[in-house]
Amino acid sequence: MAEMVRHTHTAGSGLTIEQLAEIEDAKKYPIVFDDDCPELTEEQLAEFRPVNFASWEERARAMRAAGIVNRKAATEPVLAAVGK
Repeated sequence: MAEMVRHTHTAGSGLTIEQLAEIEDAKKYPIVFDDDCPELTEEQLAEFRPVNFASWEERARAMRAAGIVNRKAATEPVLAAVGK
């Protein structure tokens, strides 16, 4: 199994030569799908929605549209949402 490497990148800072080399090296390896990470269809990919909303109001609108919370509760911050 391949080793996962994580890097934190701060906006505005450049990548190091080593980091750029790691990215180029990673492009040589195939994508491997499994039970935990199956290949998705175009239709499944189209269902993804952003989770990094710009405001609580934007998040509340999205949650109401998905039927996750009611209108009164949707104006307050929600710490965790349970799927439909």
